[in-house]
Amino acid sequence: MFAPLRYAAFRYLAAGRLVNMVGNAIAPVALAFAVLDLTGSVRDLGLVVGARSLMNVLFVLFGGVLADRVPRRLVLVGSNLLGALTQATVATLVLTGTATIPLLLALGAANGVVSALAQPASAAVTPQTVPAELIQPANAILRLGMNTGMIGGAALGGLLVAAVGPGWGLAVDAFTFAVAAVAFTGVRVPAARAGAARMGIVADLREGWSEFVARTWVWVVVLGFMVLNGTLAGGVNVLGPAVADGTIGRSGWGLVLAAQTVGMVVGGVVALRIRVRRLLLLGVACMFAESVLLLGLALTPTIGVLVAAGVTVGIAVEQFSVAWETSIAQHIPADRLARVYSYDMLGSFVAIPLGQVAVGPVAAAIGTRDTLLILAAAVALAVLGMLASRDVRRLETGGDARPTATPSPGSGDGATTGSAEPAAPA
Repeated sequence: MFAPLRYAAFRYLAAGRLVNMVGNAIAPVALAFAVLDLTGSVRDLGLVVGARSLMNVLFVLFGGVLADRVPRRLVLVGSNLLGALTQATVATLVLTGTATIPLLLALGAANGVVSALAQPASAAVTPQTVPAELIQPANAILRLGMNTGMIGGAALGGLLVAAVGPGWGLAVDAFTFAVAAVAFTGVRVPAARAGAARMGIVADLREGWSEFVARTWVWVVVLGFMVLNGTLAGGVNVLGPAVADGTIGRSGWGLVLAAQTVGMVVGGVVALRIRVRRLLLLGVACMFAESVLLLGLALTPTIGVLVAAGVTVGIAVEQFSVAWETSIAQHIPADRLARVYSYDMLGSFVAIPLGQVAVGPVAAAIGTRDTLLILAAAVALAVLGMLASRDVRRLETGGDARPTATPSPGSGDGATTGSAEPAAPA
């Protein structure tokens, strides 16, 4: 199960992503209280957070092009150094009492751009760090570490804000970016492709789009998750706290979210051991569990039911996450992988703000309970839609495009990548 850790490049990647997740869990807690201390306005907080999300969506396609053109280690190190700079600036402004909403908006937008540049490179570099047969356990180990980091980071963020203030929490977040940059220097893998700079950005995007739509299972799953993510963003993130306020209380809701994270850790351990021929089919089918939490909020909002639902959802999410990342890595040529990931991220994330904005007026018009039931049905229909695809059901673990030559254990360097032409969907 832990064979991927024999490879130096993978160890450095896992360490960097773990540290990144610790910082990413600290940042929202610290930033939220920094803005509330500054103006006391939830609207201002929404603007600051929204500016980062918007830039992330707008620039993620460029991040995919960059990660397929430039050595991915360079992208990871550079983006984390820029992230350290932006967050250190935010921390300095907050600690010195000179922060303003326009400044925080600008820095939040800059950090969103940095994140968009890093995400496709971080996802695409994984199959270059281990042999093809170890991609599934490698993804499971990464997810396990990231979820553990999320738990620890959220707890640390709360302690820092309570003990020394949000400014120091943001300073620690900046420090984690710098530590991650150092870790990523050890991710020594070959460039994804040679001669990429001779192509224009539009041509690169067109080539990535052709690869994205060449396999039906890829765009079908992304389309399904466009619906899923928009639905869950509204149902769980917006209506969930509102239901909790009138039933289990805010501390109870925090317990439910913690239970979901614990379920994700358990799910990561389970994903390390699972060996099935049709891993994507299993992962997609597990997403029916997402409707369980929505149904619990609608029908039986008690602490026992919601905690159990949270654990179930967490376990299910990890099965899909590992299945998806493994399938993408095994079936997409390495020289186009980051661009395919960028289209995946764009499609999967674009509906999140729409769901968050739309769910309030709908709930006001027809009631929270009925809205949650409709959202649960939408989740089930989205999963059924994905499973209706023959390509999703029949895709087998393996690969029609070996992503890298086999790296040597204990070495950070791999051989030159050889990419195959895309095969027709099975």
